[in-house]
Amino acid sequence: MTLLIVIVVLGVVIFVHELGHFLAAKAVGVQVLRFSIGFGPPLLAWRRGETEYWLAWVPLGGYVKMAGLEEEGGDLTSKLEGGAAATPIDPARTLESKSVPARLLVMVAGVTMNVLLAFVLHTGIHAVASPQAAMLAVDSVAMDSLPAGASGLAALSGGVRVVRINGDSLRTWHEFERWIVRGPDTLQLELAGRVAPFVLTLPADTVDRRAAWNAIEPQLPPAIGILFPGEPAHRAGLRPGDVIVRIGADSIRSWSHLVATIRRSAGDSLRLVVLRGAERLEFTVVPKLHTEEGADGAPDRQYGLIGANPNPPVVHVPEPLGVAVVDGLKETAERTALVAVFLKRLVTREVSLKEVGGPVLIAQLSGQAAQLGIVTLLSFVAFISLNLAVLNILPIPVLDGGHVAFLLIEAVRGKPLGMNVRLRLTQVGFVLLMALMVLAISNDVIRTLR
Repeated sequence: MTLLIVIVVLGVVIFVHELGHFLAAKAVGVQVLRFSIGFGPPLLAWRRGETEYWLAWVPLGGYVKMAGLEEEGGDLTSKLEGGAAATPIDPARTLESKSVPARLLVMVAGVTMNVLLAFVLHTGIHAVASPQAAMLAVDSVAMDSLPAGASGLAALSGGVRVVRINGDSLRTWHEFERWIVRGPDTLQLELAGRVAPFVLTLPADTVDRRAAWNAIEPQLPPAIGILFPGEPAHRAGLRPGDVIVRIGADSIRSWSHLVATIRRSAGDSLRLVVLRGAERLEFTVVPKLHTEEGADGAPDRQYGLIGANPNPPVVHVPEPLGVAVVDGLKETAERTALVAVFLKRLVTREVSLKEVGGPVLIAQLSGQAAQLGIVTLLSFVAFISLNLAVLNILPIPVLDGGHVAFLLIEAVRGKPLGMNVRLRLTQVGFVLLMALMVLAISNDVIRTLR
């Protein structure tokens, strides 16, 4: 099942990317010789008009072979792309015969389609079933962070659950936030298990109200979400959806309690009692020691990690289309920035090269996302699509960003770089890309063996 899911995830993302190049090339009059999903010789092949359509043996990407680009990468890329196309080339319809703006359109179309796919998925999710955190009990309130006039919030710590405010029922944590940040200065809270309502007085200042909200910590259940492959939780056999109810002799009441226990137990062997559906299972996990560099000269912090994310309960709330579009745009921008920041930290060595993942990691995470539901899986597809977009726009020859760089140089110089220069740079880019692929797959294998 996991294999089928990853084929669908990667297939959709790659197809959309190459479809962008294909449609843009056709729109500006470039002859398209081949549209291929995968590299190497074809597993399935057919022709329609002047274009060959392939489903190739190596499912690690795809390409659109256009007239005029067949010599750009030399023998290396030609062999990777299954050799020359059988269609005769029309010299008037080569890519080089088109203007710089037209060629730029063709080169950025793939990345644009990946970003558009992510935006459509995010917007669709928000419009149909926007996942919002369900209303939870209050785990704790940071007293030191409370502004003057908001000390009454301290009474909510320790697992108190607010069910109604001023007569309105609370379904989501976001609704609770709206009342605290933008509600009246005096709120009447009805608490679960208590007959008498609790009257809460808050300051009028908006900044103070926001600070008061930020001091509230929700009581997330100790349920496992996405696990990072190769890390202690994954190696121990935990799965998405598992609920950790006990560590050793201690009952675990919340995610923050779980995290606190793990953080102080680096290198220790922890016996976990886990609920998986109706089953009660036991696992042994050894948290690994993680060192976090101290900022501004502060000492480094060391603590234990097991490589697991929480799985908070959610309520799916449809949003009006206008709100969904705004939220979809915001989420797409935030996740794009997240990928870009990761790449920057990778280059500056703030993140280890061991964190780079390849197709095996994508397969493992796809399977986990599917276990958590269709909404999580679609969000994961959007995230992979943005990863492909950001990677492809990097100014590395062979990638779309490399072609864009060549075109921008041509626009400045008034003439293109020589074919030999482009060929050499493209070969260097090809070697770099292959090295990155080898690194990613090696990391995947090491994680799997671990």
